[in-house]
Amino acid sequence: MSLLAEDTAVADLGLRWKLGFPTLGPAFLTELRPTPLPDPYWVGHSEAAARMLGLPADWRQSDSTLSALTGNLPVAGTQPFATVYSGHQFGVWAGQLGDGRAIMLGETEGGLEVQLKGAGRTPYSRGADGRAVLRSSIREFLCSEAMHGLGIPTTRALCVTGSDARVYREVPETAAVVTRVAPSFIRFGHFEHFAANQRDAELRALADYVIDRHYPACRTTGRFNGNAYAAFLEAVSERTAALLAQWQAVGFCHGVMNTDNMSILGLTIDYGPFQFLDGFDPRHICNHSDASGRYAFNQQPNVAYWNLFCLAQALLPLIGDQEIAVAALESYKTVFPSEFEGRMRAKLGLADAAEGDRALIEGVLKLLVAEKVDYTIFWRRLSQHMADGNAEPVGDLFLDRAGFDAWLLSFSQRHAQAPRSDAADSMFKSNPKYVLRNHLGQQAIEAASQKDFSAVATLLALLETPFEEHPGADAYAGFPPDWATTIEISCSS
Repeated sequence: MSLLAEDTAVADLGLRWKLGFPTLGPAFLTELRPTPLPDPYWVGHSEAAARMLGLPADWRQSDSTLSALTGNLPVAGTQPFATVYSGHQFGVWAGQLGDGRAIMLGETEGGLEVQLKGAGRTPYSRGADGRAVLRSSIREFLCSEAMHGLGIPTTRALCVTGSDARVYREVPETAAVVTRVAPSFIRFGHFEHFAANQRDAELRALADYVIDRHYPACRTTGRFNGNAYAAFLEAVSERTAALLAQWQAVGFCHGVMNTDNMSILGLTIDYGPFQFLDGFDPRHICNHSDASGRYAFNQQPNVAYWNLFCLAQALLPLIGDQEIAVAALESYKTVFPSEFEGRMRAKLGLADAAEGDRALIEGVLKLLVAEKVDYTIFWRRLSQHMADGNAEPVGDLFLDRAGFDAWLLSFSQRHAQAPRSDAADSMFKSNPKYVLRNHLGQQAIEAASQKDFSAVATLLALLETPFEEHPGADAYAGFPPDWATTIEISCSS
């Protein structure tokens, strides 16, 4: 029976819903309602995400929609729930976790799950308040859509709503709710939970559910003598490898790559502490809570593989053979470097691979790290150089001008046989002008705390199409101010 059966007032979002994840049974979730927040208001919204969901054009005009997406009003046709999972956090087994503040509204007939993050306590909150603060909610909203604009697989964010209700972290803050959208929010930790508790029947049911819905080719592959679960592990490994290559190429740091924050679909999920690099420093740690540097930028590829190994251990009862499980992870070691080199060649405007490309890539990265050159600005200026032939703006980024000029000569020689215009076009499409830098997010947050949401809307417009020039918006593509280095992003959200 639906939890909403007794309600007379409901919001109709104009979507049709299906049961989806709850068909797995009560062992996987708890049905519950969001906890209302007083006097909600709109903070930001994505029309692109609304179109993806199939919402009507006037979806934001109704007060009932605002209430529903804050958790104050039930949504017609839904049975809200929170899911249980476990996981490794900072490399240590944390035991049972779960959706501590995220409540799933349901799955649309189009196959998209809709979730409210910050919607109140659940049985998995572990004593926390189940809320999200305005600060972190704006960051998640903007970065979800920014990553999509960059072409990187990600969960999406439909909107942020706010309330003046107090939430207590290091200091009192105000509450907010992010409406998140994805084909699935299932994580590595969902599998770890049932494996750790030796609940093989539930583990198999979960794996079958994900394979049948998202990886059907694993049923018919000849890989691993037809072992669908090993083929599934391999497919997840390869998606994860491709995702990490995209992160690295664009200079993105995910600050909490715990196994419970790893998507089974290879999506970027859970935007807590994160950062796009300013100066290029492979050892950069974006999470103030990460004292050991476990999730430093240059550690991300290895951590992803470690997390996949944890997933392999969880799937071992289904795969049935440890050697096969390990073999299913092997392609990560080839897919990641191949995908990364492909991304970097695109950034260099190289249409195909040639001998010496790896040296060219490694050479420019060494130059960038030696002087901590601004990562995004360098690549965009190099793209402009390819278009107009003017090397001065790029060279001005380096004190070691001779070293850069030597590399630039090799770069120019590599392009000697191809039209510069074709290479420039490729580079402009691969090297964004706009990324969500910490200081830009912080400025939008500070304005929003005063009920000025214009900076959120402006940033969203730029980040949705980050490769375009956007005349008049150059200030958003400039060097970060000195005070940006003092911004501390932690797990507190």
